[in-house]
Amino acid sequence: MTSAPSVATATTPHRPNAPVRIATIGAGRIGSSHTALVARHVYGAIVTAVADPVDGAAARLADAVDAPFATTDIDEVLVSPEVDAVLITAPARSHSDLVCRAAAAGKHVFCEKPMAVTLDEADRAIAAAEAAGVVLQVGFNRRFAPGFAAARRAVDDGRVGTPQLLRSLTRDPGPWEVDPVRVPQWTIFLETLIHDFDTLCFLNPGARPVSVHAFADALIRPDAKASGHLDTAVVTITFDNGAIATAEASFSALYGYDVRGEVFGSKGMATAGDGRTTDMTFYGAAGVEIDTARRDTDLLHDAYVGELSAFADAVRTGSTAVVSGHDARTALQIALAAIRSIETGATVSIAEIA
Repeated sequence: MTSAPSVATATTPHRPNAPVRIATIGAGRIGSSHTALVARHVYGAIVTAVADPVDGAAARLADAVDAPFATTDIDEVLVSPEVDAVLITAPARSHSDLVCRAAAAGKHVFCEKPMAVTLDEADRAIAAAEAAGVVLQVGFNRRFAPGFAAARRAVDDGRVGTPQLLRSLTRDPGPWEVDPVRVPQWTIFLETLIHDFDTLCFLNPGARPVSVHAFADALIRPDAKASGHLDTAVVTITFDNGAIATAEASFSALYGYDVRGEVFGSKGMATAGDGRTTDMTFYGAAGVEIDTARRDTDLLHDAYVGELSAFADAVRTGSTAVVSGHDARTALQIALAAIRSIETGATVSIAEIA
């Protein structure tokens, strides 16, 4: 490990023909995965630093990807002239503050979802990036999964016709063994279904959400419901083009990680998503078997590479992020409406979530 990069008040403009120099902030599970993908699979980008306040975490990840610098002090990467952009993969409740700090330092930002957990936070993050003139991309990976991208093309080229019914679901692999006390309240909406809310908007381009009604319970851990824990949910969303959508989530699918989407329209239907790890089906004495993914980083490997590559391209070319802060704000608005619906038992107008 080399010494810290020299310090500057802000990064210099990116060099068009040079690789984008990226620092990871947050060396946990998804941060480690994203960092390895940048190092090994993203053309035109390199990892130059890793920051994490947990002692030793940044150093371990930096060593794994041959990054030259690791630190427990996030400010050291934010002021470094050797860093063009940051990957924010720290805990969700810190995202908006880190986006603002990175933008103020002149760094382009890839932020894992959710970008924020309140609309005020989202607005501050968007404003900070716009004021600094930096790229801000949010990690809604399903837009980059081949099947979901193809479904969107079927909408764009008119094959689906006018979208009428949409569906998106996320079922995390089971058995679910996490202590519910360690799961922040409303995680199922703010960190799980937030993907599905963005997917439904993605598959219904140009339409805006109008109303939300949510149902949720603790069906996997009923004993934890009294403390506010929710592990199973269904959300209904109406859009201003008349389409009706449902989003569904569970924290425990015993058969593997399950992510699917569907858009049904006046001319046809497109579906996306499959838990298979290969297209092999085994037929034996015990029945029919397929191999399924147990981790999102396996099932959505190509999608993660795609979103990180799109971010690097946007930084290198000065183009607009494919998934913007405004996209993240819309998904958050739906999530907050779902939370209010659970609290009130009523349908909530998006207009109420200012």
